Amino acid sequence: MGGTVGSDEGAVSLLEVRGLTKIFGSLKACDAINLRIAKGETHALLGENGAGKSTLVKMLFGALEPHSGGIFWNGQPVRITSPGHARKLGIGMVFQHFSLFEALTAAENIALSLDDGAPIGTIAAKARALSYSYGLPLDPNALVGDLSVGERQRIEIIRCLLQTPELVILDEPTSVLTPQEADKLFETLERLRAEGKSILYISHRLEEVKRICDRATVLRHGKVVGHCNPREETAASLARMMVGSEVRSVERPPAVGMADAKPLLEIVKLDRKAATPFSIALKNINLVVRAGEVVGIAGVAGNGQSEFFEAVSGEVLQQNRAAIRIRDKEVGNLDITGRRLLGAAFVPEERLGHGAAPGMKLSENLLLSRHATDGKAFVSKAGMIRTHAIQSAAQRIVEMMDVRKSATDPEAAALSGGNLQKFIVGRELDRKPAVMIVNQPTWGVDAGAAAHIRQALIELARNGSAVLVISQDLDELFEISDAIAVMHNGELSAAIPIAEVSYEKIGLLMGGAEPGQPQAAPAPIAAEIA
Repeated sequence: MGGTVGSDEGAVSLLEVRGLTKIFGSLKACDAINLRIAKGETHALLGENGAGKSTLVKMLFGALEPHSGGIFWNGQPVRITSPGHARKLGIGMVFQHFSLFEALTAAENIALSLDDGAPIGTIAAKARALSYSYGLPLDPNALVGDLSVGERQRIEIIRCLLQTPELVILDEPTSVLTPQEADKLFETLERLRAEGKSILYISHRLEEVKRICDRATVLRHGKVVGHCNPREETAASLARMMVGSEVRSVERPPAVGMADAKPLLEIVKLDRKAATPFSIALKNINLVVRAGEVVGIAGVAGNGQSEFFEAVSGEVLQQNRAAIRIRDKEVGNLDITGRRLLGAAFVPEERLGHGAAPGMKLSENLLLSRHATDGKAFVSKAGMIRTHAIQSAAQRIVEMMDVRKSATDPEAAALSGGNLQKFIVGRELDRKPAVMIVNQPTWGVDAGAAAHIRQALIELARNGSAVLVISQDLDELFEISDAIAVMHNGELSAAIPIAEVSYEKIGLLMGGAEPGQPQAAPAPIAAEIA
């Protein structure tokens, strides 16, 4: 691994940055960055959360202006003043945090980023055709507010590709995709590369970086610490470059006496009608999570996971109060606060706007979620907020989860996606809940932080809590789960003990196979998943 701008000196540069620097207060988010992307190259940008990756690509896309340094496009110096200017140059971007209007349809959101003035029907037809040709099926007439995170990701990708960019910047594009969907995306990227397009690829999934990327630039604390050919590295060596030290592996000690452990979360015959034409109905869902156990739920995005989380967390109440029990209490008609008071904790899949209020400080977000459960500690008898106690608790969480931030108590939106995720997960772990329900626990989180979160969930369970993890990362579920169930079309399979499970079996269930059905040829299953 060297320290030069790039190793492929013979290739023609499409984009180059020299000494690019961005400062926020006293923090140098990007410190004299040098980077070169060749034409027809897939280039990885690696670094742990807070390393400066998102800040760098926002400058390349015109969303932020650098304090110093230069950007060169096709060898010519340019000043990228806005995302519109970037798109005109030929730079497209798929953000980690989606930039979609929930009240509009997928096609209407796509139309907002196009300058050709085409009728909405034409745009919808193009989006539908492109999405299916790339294996990322999309209903252009669906309201964004009714879609899962995975389906929203598809809109972002298709919207970018419709702009026919020369350089595509992808920030954690597979974090909400199944392995089958990710494979389709990789095929798309290979096609773009073969057409001479360039790709700047940000991901914490190092095996996929090794699979698809030609070169990598590694950032740490805002500085370039080196470049490498990821195909010549191991996932462990890449992680070591990013973090600066070895990343500890996750350990899952065996769950002893699970069959006799007390059920802390019970779901019995849970039904829920589809709330909108685009949502999924839940049908006769049954599940038990016992003390000391981690149960994982796998599934292709949009098969009812969001509706299931809403029902179990109390965001949507059930007419049948007995459909959900927490610690022997029927809670189907209790809201989130009522369930929290029984010792439950919840982490939703969407960080900004759902897990945290973007414009509020970390301490304020902590108060919002825990004012009922920590009332005596955070609010005096006279109703006055104990600011110091809240800030102290927030700092405890920051230290426990190694949250990187640029101010003492910043707004949630000021944190990188991975650091905000660490804070939200830590906010719930800090309560030591009896029942923990997490939706996509490590979405957009670097290798070191992901290992920390996964280990913390396992340890919470082994200390006597019941942990339910909804995730589209099968590697994650196999790493931390004692049993895995699969959600498909609003139905949940029986939980399969981890000793009896396999990727093939889970893949079949994700594609709609009945649990007891003989295994069919894989081709039609793969086609359905795609």
